[in-house]
Amino acid sequence: NVSRALAIKKQVTYDTKENRLTKYILQSTIKKLERFKRNYLRLHRKEDIEVIKKIDEMIKGLNRRNNNTFLANVSIYEASFGMSLVFSMASGYRDLYKYYLMLQRGLSISGDVFDISVKDLALLYEYWCFIKLNRLMKDRYELVSQDIIKVQGNGIFVSLIKGKASSVKYRNTENGETITLSYNPKAIDVPTVAQRPDNVLTLEKKGADIQYEYIFDAKYRINPAVPGTDYYNTISHRPGPEVDDINTMHRYRDAIVYQKDVLPFERTMFGAYVLFPYNNEEEYKNHRFYESISKVNIGGLPFLPSTLGLVTDMLDELISDSPTSAFERATLPRGIEEKLAKTDWSVRDVLVGTLSSKEQLNTCLEHKFYHLPTKHINETNFPIRYVAIYQSGRKFGADSGLQYYGEVTKCIPVKRYEIIEIPKDSDEMYYRFEIKMWKKLAKPIAQKEVSFVKHFTNIFLIEHSTEMPELWLGSEEQYRLYTELKRAVNSTIINDDSYDLGFKFNNSLVLFEDGKIRVYKDKRVCAEYEIKEFTKSPNAVFRRMMKEVNRHDV
Repeated sequence: NVSRALAIKKQVTYDTKENRLTKYILQSTIKKLERFKRNYLRLHRKEDIEVIKKIDEMIKGLNRRNNNTFLANVSIYEASFGMSLVFSMASGYRDLYKYYLMLQRGLSISGDVFDISVKDLALLYEYWCFIKLNRLMKDRYELVSQDIIKVQGNGIFVSLIKGKASSVKYRNTENGETITLSYNPKAIDVPTVAQRPDNVLTLEKKGADIQYEYIFDAKYRINPAVPGTDYYNTISHRPGPEVDDINTMHRYRDAIVYQKDVLPFERTMFGAYVLFPYNNEEEYKNHRFYESISKVNIGGLPFLPSTLGLVTDMLDELISDSPTSAFERATLPRGIEEKLAKTDWSVRDVLVGTLSSKEQLNTCLEHKFYHLPTKHINETNFPIRYVAIYQSGRKFGADSGLQYYGEVTKCIPVKRYEIIEIPKDSDEMYYRFEIKMWKKLAKPIAQKEVSFVKHFTNIFLIEHSTEMPELWLGSEEQYRLYTELKRAVNSTIINDDSYDLGFKFNNSLVLFEDGKIRVYKDKRVCAEYEIKEFTKSPNAVFRRMMKEVNRHDV
């Protein structure tokens, strides 16, 4: 008897249901493109060579994938096979099917916004405002996600419906910040009555722990400012938004607040603007409700297909604002702005001292004191209310920077040998500062290559600086300008040569001199601004400054 064993021969095949459907999709797409090309050529008008070229390239590419890849050996798809779970869920197949549906249903668009019915003109204007705002955003920023257009099995649906929330998210590629434009956001719950504005621009800015929100409310009505009316006599001689609509913006801005944990309610809605149909932007710039934007960040902006300039400029300014400038726009901003307003920049009552060793740090922390030779401190430096300890990179390595500060309870002149915690046989006079309690910053102030024995700053800068040179800033204007520069450019250096403090960036130097902000390029003044003007509108002046710097870089 001859025994025979069964032989198993394994063979890899790509002739699966999923690949058959893939091949079918490519073939049907080729047919659609060929049909489109034939119909296009039958129009008997001047042909667009680029269109024909693009179609031919797509057909060629699809044929290459069909005939020169594994798909060449895949069988013909039969409708009886049906849709497999792999095709509808597996990565790659799922995406292919999604785009195929979009091609198939490209003209089958559904949704409330497309219903053929008599629509309220005000509602159509509301839809248009949201769509146009997104168009302006899309031209400038990277689209991240949207929930307006959805592809389903039976077509493409546009879910832009009055009363239903929709949102589009963008990313500012220059700084990575997130921008969200929402239509009919969900009712915002507040202590009084829930609020639901039309369009809300939400900004997530670097260096801020809250979101900044701005309302763009579409109102399809306008007051013509007829001579003799209250509007003409008290508001403006020029057409503009209705007074009731401006009052609504006040209500939105003041009513929508935010609460974190048990902290008091604070405002995150920093501005509110009425969008209204008017076609003369230049004339409107003299209107009271346009001028009010720079004063209280509430007002109106004309918005039509022919008048996009003011809204576009407003979007650019809001998005480019640093957190500090965003605070400056609001009439009642949050914590940091209140501290900034209370800061007396002429008072430098925080002594920033250095250490000779790690052992000195441990001793100072343990016994709650700090000492420094009297020769390093002048009488004009008193009173000293706080001491902050700087740990140099040379002595502390990875633990360098400013981490500890404390309130001074007593300052005593002593001879060096009297400081028994750190013994030294010397008669040199020292100041011994007794500290109530050393506090540790949540995040150390980075060293940034500075060298000094002692320096003086204020408590606001201790609590809000990220790098040591920031402690030398001498005014609110310098702080605001540096905040803008640090956010807008990759590298900003505080230049402290001979206490002539300025900022270096992009081969430029900015100095505060004679009540002016001067921008130097190659040791020549290329731009000059009044400090008073910067104080009033920091972001507007900063934008002009950056444009001037960039112009000289070309």
